[in-house]
Amino acid sequence: MSTGPNLVDVLDAHRFDEAALLKWLQKEIPEFGDDLQVKQFQGGQSNPTFLLTSGGNRYVLRKKPPGKTLPSAHMVEREYKVIRALSDHTDVPVPKARVLCEDSDLIGTPFYVMDFMEGRVLSHPALPDLDKAERRPVHEAAIDTMAKMHAVDVNKVGLGDFGRPEGYVARQVARWSKQYEASKTDDMPAMDNLMKWLPENLPRHDETAIAHGDYRLGNLMLAPDKPEVIAILDWELSTLGHPLADLAYYCLPYHLSSGFEGMRGVVGEDLDEIGIPTEQEAIERYCKASGRDGIDDWHVFVSFSLFRLAAIVQGVYARALAGNASNSDALEVGKRASILAEAGWSVAQKGSKGIKV
Repeated sequence: MSTGPNLVDVLDAHRFDEAALLKWLQKEIPEFGDDLQVKQFQGGQSNPTFLLTSGGNRYVLRKKPPGKTLPSAHMVEREYKVIRALSDHTDVPVPKARVLCEDSDLIGTPFYVMDFMEGRVLSHPALPDLDKAERRPVHEAAIDTMAKMHAVDVNKVGLGDFGRPEGYVARQVARWSKQYEASKTDDMPAMDNLMKWLPENLPRHDETAIAHGDYRLGNLMLAPDKPEVIAILDWELSTLGHPLADLAYYCLPYHLSSGFEGMRGVVGEDLDEIGIPTEQEAIERYCKASGRDGIDDWHVFVSFSLFRLAAIVQGVYARALAGNASNSDALEVGKRASILAEAGWSVAQKGSKGIKV
């Protein structure tokens, strides 16, 4: 695990016309230099992301993947819109958005460019790269930042039309059921069970906030020298939605075994010994930061989050089979979909009477 960016030469499937990009960026960003070096970030599974270096400055470019993609997926235009709104109108930590290009002719797909930020990205919730005393403060900063994001008045920052203000979980279940069916490669009984169970067990209380959709440590950049979130990254799945879906997603490691390579679970770890909060403590921290006195239907949010992630991972696997996934290890990652689905169905079957804090 690295705390800095994992950079490689641009993968063959993602090469583009760098000379055309340089010429365009020199017009759009006045201070852009006369040269351009491009490297590709590894670690993400969806929209290819690149480090641009020019004139001593560094930028990040995110684009849609090449080839045929699933409907409504990889919407870099939406990523740009939410980052731009938050950076212009709030103190929610995001990179400075520079420019959006919706013309596919330039480098093959739409893309946007934002400033590169220097910091640490720590992807595993057990935080093995940190001393024990540093681990809990990192999780607390992540949870507090999530609550700050959810507190943004979407209408005041120009995001009132960023999604429908109601029925998020129901729409997401329908969407990811379709996406899963479109990318299905093998039978997965747990997914079939969840696709039937979730529409019949939707959360009783609806809410609307900016929902990041992939809020986890691996998508947060920390300051180089302290447990402070300086940027929320990877907004591809963001929309208007139920804030507790983000919280449940952040808590998924509490429902996944630490014994599965690459799953980033903490089941089986002594949380007190390694110095990270329990799931209950994480929920209590969020409730305090967001002014809540409790959470109902927690098992529904967790089951939904595991289901959705399983559908996403299945899509990664299908793209890898087609040869256009953005990460070189996508074939291995994709095989984990069934583990996630089974965990989601297990949570659904256990049920919950809600968590009161």
